Amino acid sequence: MFKILIAKLTGYLALICALGKFPMAQYDVYPNPSRSVSEGIPYVVVIQSDLLDALATRLTMPLAISDTALKTPISLCPVVMVKGQRCHALAHFAAPLPAKLLRKPVANVAAQGSALVSAMDAVLSGI
Repeated sequence: MFKILIAKLTGYLALICALGKFPMAQYDVYPNPSRSVSEGIPYVVVIQSDLLDALATRLTMPLAISDTALKTPISLCPVVMVKGQRCHALAHFAAPLPAKLLRKPVANVAAQGSALVSAMDAVLSGI
């Protein structure tokens, strides 16, 4: 079973390289494709594993502009810096988006990946 999985993954990666397409990286940040809320939530971050790149969607977490007047639970909404702007990752609003809507990444926040994973854990397990 494991050998079959490795063979499929290797074939998929070879196809990607041949076509000149590269997978979206986990923790890549994109402009929010939803123009109706992009003023307060300018970005989304891909939290989906790179191993699922063959899917047509990406699990994303919205990144909202930090409002210092609001008390935000940091364990659920960690602070993420994007292009010098302080944003809160809204784990409780994580949702899939079509990959084709995510065009060009503006940043990668892999250095804050453990905080994003912990926030998703808080949503899923309450811890």
